[in-house]
Amino acid sequence: MKNKVKEKIYPGWMCIPALGIYTLFYIVPIAAAFFFSFTDWNMDRMNEPKFAGLRNFINLFGDDVFLRSAGNTALFAVMTTILKLAVGLALALLVVQKFKGNGFFRTLFYLPCVLSCMIIGLLFTGILKMDGLLNNALRAVGMEAMACDWLGKYGTAMFWIIFIEVWMWAGFNMFLFISGLQSIPAELYESAQMDGASAWERFVKITLPMLAPSFTVVTTLNITGGLKVFDLVYALTGGGPGFDTQVLSTYAYRAFGLGLLGKSSASSMILSVGVVAITFAMNRFLRSKEVEA
Repeated sequence: MKNKVKEKIYPGWMCIPALGIYTLFYIVPIAAAFFFSFTDWNMDRMNEPKFAGLRNFINLFGDDVFLRSAGNTALFAVMTTILKLAVGLALALLVVQKFKGNGFFRTLFYLPCVLSCMIIGLLFTGILKMDGLLNNALRAVGMEAMACDWLGKYGTAMFWIIFIEVWMWAGFNMFLFISGLQSIPAELYESAQMDGASAWERFVKITLPMLAPSFTVVTTLNITGGLKVFDLVYALTGGGPGFDTQVLSTYAYRAFGLGLLGKSSASSMILSVGVVAITFAMNRFLRSKEVEA
């Protein structure tokens, strides 16, 4: 009897260190940010934060830079999710086939996502600046008129931020789709082919419905990651030119750097609540589609 009790208690004790670390580095910061988001805490009054009610949140939604940051965050999350889904699925359909060099191409497509975002950002900054590799290549082939500061204008800067994000993480999505594709019974394709179904019909009627669980996982991960983007934007543009490519994470970081700690906490809470709400709603919607599929 004592041995049975010990067996039940032992796993619980093993969780204490992990729970302690989780609480210290996750729960406590969230609770602190929630508390200080309702104060006027700043660098001038580090030890005397005063309760400000909803003033920080009201001021944020009246701030054009914050609203632009929210719009950029939504644009980035939506566009990168769509493109990473499309490119990841296309790569998965390619490398799931058996051919010589299959493993090499899987590794090649996956490689960018193991690199540091800061290193990638610095690398592409060198490529895209006015005297960078891309402009020098354009000048070398007589297309000097196309050369410009690619990260110095909103349109081109956002394009490259989205492009680099897709380039980095499409390989990760590819592997998630590969696991889904490999779980589809080959008999379904054989039966459909015997019934005269074309390759497109097999893809639409079999592959896509059977990949519904994979789409749920991939979409949820990409939306969550897109809404929380920070390092890539910070490394490439720092939110510039001006505030043009600012996202919610860099907005909160800049407010913190200016000593507006209450405002920074409020913007972080809005981002956190938004990520949780959107992720939950998206996950619930996609799971309902799994049942229909």
